[in-house]
Parts: sequence; C-alpha cells; structure tokens
Amino acid sequence: GQTRGAGVAVAAMALRRLLLRYFPPGIILEYVEGGELKTRSIDLLDLRPDTDVTTLVEEIQKREPLITASCLEHVIYLVQRLQEKLGEKQNHKFSLFKVLRTHVLPLTNVAFNKSGSRFITGSYDRTCKLWDTASGEELHSLEGHRNVVYAIAFNNPYGDKIATGSFDKTCKLWSTETGKCYHTFRGHRAEIVCLSFNPQSTLLATGSMDTTAKLWDLEKGEEVATLNGHSAEIIALSFNTTGDRIITGSFDHTVAVWDVGTARLLHTLIGHRGEISSAQFNWDCSLIVTGSMDKTCMLWNAVTGTHIATLAGHSKEVLDVCFDYAGQRIATASADGSARVYNAGTKQCIAKLEGHEDEISKVCFNPKGNCILTASSDKTARLWDAATGHCLQILEGHTDEIFSCAFNYKGDTIITGSKDNSCRIWH
Repeated sequence: GQTRGAGVAVAAMALRRLLLRYFPPGIILEYVEGGELKTRSIDLLDLRPDTDVTTLVEEIQKREPLITASCLEHVIYLVQRLQEKLGEKQNHKFSLFKVLRTHVLPLTNVAFNKSGSRFITGSYDRTCKLWDTASGEELHSLEGHRNVVYAIAFNNPYGDKIATGSFDKTCKLWSTETGKCYHTFRGHRAEIVCLSFNPQSTLLATGSMDTTAKLWDLEKGEEVATLNGHSAEIIALSFNTTGDRIITGSFDHTVAVWDVGTARLLHTLIGHRGEISSAQFNWDCSLIVTGSMDKTCMLWNAVTGTHIATLAGHSKEVLDVCFDYAGQRIATASADGSARVYNAGTKQCIAKLEGHEDEISKVCFNPKGNCILTASSDKTARLWDAATGHCLQILEGHTDEIFSCAFNYKGDTIITGSKDNSCRIWH
C-alpha cells in the first residue's frame, strides 16, 4: 500500500511548466494540484555570474518536491540562462526618442506600465493622460477630477487599470483599454497625495493629507478599511511583494506597518527626527528602508519592526530611497546633489554618485540592478554604474527641473518628467 500512496501524492501535484523570471532572478513553477493550476516561485536572489549552477540546482531539488530527476537538466539550463543575463555588460547608450508636450498646466507625475508600452501623466489640469510609448500618441484623457491629479499608478504587472488620486479628495479607478471610469472612491477629508495597488490587483491603498490611509476593494468599488494612527499627513505608502503588509510614511516622522487583512497597526517605526520622504519593502519582505528630511536613511526589520541601521552620510535631506529588485542594495537621493548606494547586508556605502549640480528628487535602479537613474533640479537625469558610482551618461535637454524618472521592466526604455511640462522618452 506504501507505493500506491506515494503515486497518488505525485499525481496530486503535477508540474506543468517552468518559467524564467529575470528580475529579480527566479524560476516560476506552474503546477496542478487538486485539479487547480497554481504557481510558486523559487527566488535566486544570490545568483552570481560565478555561481556553481549544478550544486545550486541540486540544493534546490532537495527542498522542492516538484523538481524531479527528469527535469533536473532543464532547471540547470534555465538557471544558466539567468546567469548569462546577469553577466551581460551594461553598455546601452540611451538616446532621445521623443519629446511629448503633455499638458497645458504643470505635470505632477509619470508612470510606466510593466512592459513600458504605455505610460501615464498626471497634471494640474485635472486630467491624467494615457500615452503609447512607441508612437507618442495620446490614447485617452481621463477626465472627471475637480482638482489637481497628483498621484497616479498602473496596477502592474497587469496594467489593465489606472488609479488617480486628486486634491479633490477622491480617487478614481479607470480602464486602460477604454478610458472609462469604473469607480470614484470618496471618503478622504483632504488631498490624496499617494496611492498604490496591491500586487494581486484586488485592493488600492490611498494616502492623504487628512493623516489617514484607506484600502479600497477594486471589484466592489467600496472602502475596506481606514488606517488610523498617524498624527500628520501621509505622503508615502507601499505594499510588500506578497501583499499582506503595507507601510505608510508620514510628516509625523514615523512609518507605520499595517496588516492588510485586518487593517491592524503592527509596528510604528520610530527613530527619524524629520518628515519621512519615502519608504519601501525589499523583495523578500524582510526589510524596510525609510528616507527622511533628517538627512538619514534607516533600515528596519520588517517582521519585528526593529531598527537595524542608520545610513548616514548625506549633508542635506534624503528625498528618495529605494531597493534594487533583489533587495540587496539601497540607493538614496539627497538635496545635497548626491546619491549613494549601500549594501543592505553589510550596511556599508559602496558608491557615491556625485556630479549633479542641484538636488536629486528621484532615484531608481534598472530591473537588473547594475545601473541607477537619478532625476535632478539641475535639469538633467543621469545614469550611473551601481557598483562603481561612475556616471555612464547624462540625459540632457529638459529646460527645467526633472522630478520623475523610471525604467520599463526590460530596462531599455526610460521616461523623464520635468517642470518644463514635457516628458522625454529615451531608448
């Protein structure tokens, strides 16, 4: 009877196919269990160009029953492909592809969908516009807000919905395809200044000057919860990759960690001596990084809420902070005109990005993590080597400060948004 039981167990969980995930490196297992198609991922965040792949895959096989002897060779091949991708040198020179004069009144924000095939712009003109990246054509103008459209987002990775948060205290959910408004979310008592979709695209979180954040059900179009706990405006919020936690950063100098399912406040991260400018989880949800007007960036244990390290070094406010996709490096941008790269494990500063002539308001890694993009008030955006801090390229042409910059998922397209009222697309 022993053997028959084992046979049933294997049949109950059958591997359908293996998919590669380049950023951050991993393999997605698609399998059938109890007649239902499921997926599970094996993260390979520590994969390096010199990793012994065979040994690594044998280790994985010990822990992962879905990977049987028969597919071992295939898994080795896939991991080698990921390794090759990591080993590719970054020598892509970006050149200006298009300049879009997007709105009559100033821009507030720009954002890509995952592939970078489309992007959105928010504006003081009370609209959000959807653009086709390749043609530079305006696809939709999302109209209906009665004040500045300030916060905008796609529900990536899907990209079929757009959320807009406005100074009119409402948030709207739109169809990317038709440009129609699905829902208007009402309930905040002051301007909405930040928003984010959860990774499953079932919830939207909004943060407001009324000191609260709210969670909204996208399907039903109604409020799920109000996150009460801050004593000043919430200006940053972010879900973790699993979607069970959300953090809110406030002018009250604290960051709050909330349980998404129960809307309970789990931790308050206390330590900064100035307003919070940005806050983010790393990929495996173990760390939180926060940037503040107190000139520092802090690293926290996301599970316990305890302070791990203070990353000091900037001489003025830290305006933006982010992890790379694998969650192993941190980049900070400051009003002192420099950016820095820290190792999340050792907490050491590994590179200083110096060259901008004015404050840097935005910083981001390319998906591969070997390149950093900064946007500055000096009217330029710059590309930097994440390991050495060398400036690879200066993106020039804007005639006023650049407040937004982003990569698409492949890392071969960049968008910059400026106070000169134009967006520039770089290939």
